[in-house]
Amino acid sequence: MPKVKIKKGDKVVVLSGSYSGKQGQVLVVYPDKNRAIVEGVNIVKKHNKPSTEKPQGSITEKEASIHISNLALIDPKSGKATRVGYKIDGDKKVRISKKSGQVI
Repeated sequence: MPKVKIKKGDKVVVLSGSYSGKQGQVLVVYPDKNRAIVEGVNIVKKHNKPSTEKPQGSITEKEASIHISNLALIDPKSGKATRVGYKIDGDKKVRISKKSGQVI
C-alpha cells in the first residue's frame, strides 16, 4: 500500500474529474482506501428517509470521497499544485514542497 502524503487540514487542488481546478481543505483522509474528503468538492445528494422531525424526508448535499491520486498539495509560495517530499530537519522528519522547497 503506497504512503498517503496528504494529511487532514492541507490545502489541495483537484487535478482531474468534473471538479478539476477546484481548491479546498482536506476534512478526512482514509489511508486504507486511498481516498480523502475535500471541502466543497465532489458534492453528492443524499436522500434521507422520513423521520419524526422531517415527516416528508429530505435531500441533503454533502461531500463524497475522492481518490488521492486526483489531488495535489498547494505550494505555500506559488499557490500552484506541487508534489510532496520529505527532509530531516534536526531530529524531525518534515514534509517539503518539491516546487519551492518550503516546509509544508
